[in-house]
Amino acid sequence: MTSNPRANAALVEALGSALREGEHGLKTGPALLLRILREESWRSFVTQRGELVEHSSFERFVTTPPLKGLGATVRLIEKLIDSIEDQPNRVEAQSLLDQATQKRTGRPTESVHNINEKDRPYGTSRAAGLRRLRKDRPDLHAEVLAGRLSTHAAMVQAGFRHRMVNIPVDQPDAAARALRRNLAPEAVAELARLLAAEA
Repeated sequence: MTSNPRANAALVEALGSALREGEHGLKTGPALLLRILREESWRSFVTQRGELVEHSSFERFVTTPPLKGLGATVRLIEKLIDSIEDQPNRVEAQSLLDQATQKRTGRPTESVHNINEKDRPYGTSRAAGLRRLRKDRPDLHAEVLAGRLSTHAAMVQAGFRHRMVNIPVDQPDAAARALRRNLAPEAVAELARLLAAEA
């Protein structure tokens, strides 16, 4: 975390400019966003007018108009992260965004107009998976951030999700082959017993 508000300001201004530049901004914006999330530069910075701005809410920082914020939406920030081509950096940015948008305990610092929207966690099932791994399996979370495991594979390895396979329902022979490939012999035998019992 960078504690120098003037250094933070340069990053915030550059990201704000990138978001307003449209297509050209998509080239520079993701790297700037990742750095701002890593260093938490959004929390405290000085505007071009010399005003010290401090945010306790990342959403407030994103939606506040320039110069005190980005004047954007969290959805736009998510899209910017999705555009990061390097997978480890993309996953790290998703994890950092999830951390930044988590509710803090204590007294709320902003009014809530749509409680259902506020209570909905930002991001996708991948973000929820990263959150669970970060909390309960930091070792696997580190593997995902390093690009050695996908979020889903880490969730399966941790026992938080079941391993799933696609079964073609209109081709019994193909379904049988898929099940034999993915199930232990004793599980295939148990499945056959259950299917016969249901017939």
